[in-house]
Amino acid sequence: MTTSLREAVAAQPLWYHVLDLPGGVTTPGWFDLRRSVDRLPWPQVRGARCLDVGTYDGFLAFTMEQRGAAEVVAVDIDDHRAWDWPVDARRRAPDDLAQIAGPEKGAGFRIAAEALGSSVRRLPLSVYDLSPDTAGRFDVVVMGSLLLHLRDPLRALEAVRSVCDGVLLSVESVDLALTALHPRRPVARLKGTGTLCQWWEPSVAGHRQMVRAGGFSVERATGPFPVEFGPAHPPQPRTFEALRTAALRRVLAGGQGVPHSAVLARPVA
Repeated sequence: MTTSLREAVAAQPLWYHVLDLPGGVTTPGWFDLRRSVDRLPWPQVRGARCLDVGTYDGFLAFTMEQRGAAEVVAVDIDDHRAWDWPVDARRRAPDDLAQIAGPEKGAGFRIAAEALGSSVRRLPLSVYDLSPDTAGRFDVVVMGSLLLHLRDPLRALEAVRSVCDGVLLSVESVDLALTALHPRRPVARLKGTGTLCQWWEPSVAGHRQMVRAGGFSVERATGPFPVEFGPAHPPQPRTFEALRTAALRRVLAGGQGVPHSAVLARPVA
């Protein structure tokens, strides 16, 4: 099994998450959440019905299952063309990404789930289309590194609220410079161009306010921490700007990688 699993992992063109699989097999993901996962303000997931929104290769979904969730559902879209692409990237970026990622969106999740013997159920569904009718209702909803890639993050949060009967754990990319300049003021940087499909990057306070604006009450929150780069992530350039950014990350986020913050919140009645 280990040999065939290694072959399946090696044959998958793109891994987003670093995942530890049986037999000492580790996926060569772009991002490695294994050390940052314990920094999150986790709610009690044992015995809960849980939802992972924007699951990609399934790291957070499998984590909740391993922590004793009674049921885990994972949602993500199956067509790269359905992403919220900026206007300047809309014509070519979806096809370019499909060539890089391979023909089967969700193949990494499938390979990992089979290897882990997982019971997580994956639904091909956009966050915008979440509702009690399409997905049901959940005790715990987790959303990791997704709001950055959405043109309308508040609409997404309202859709999440419609299926959340308990708590939301939102883990999101944040802008360290804005956080340092405005430690208490909720602000965000608008991007909206380019092939990375990035729209809004808030300060830490901005992330918390986005969650509140989506109809939630914040119970716990973290400061910035790094989600580390995985082995497949392109190497960082050695320009002055890149070195300055790396220094800022070390000082304000405690390490290298993409700065994130996490919020645990409940829907407002």
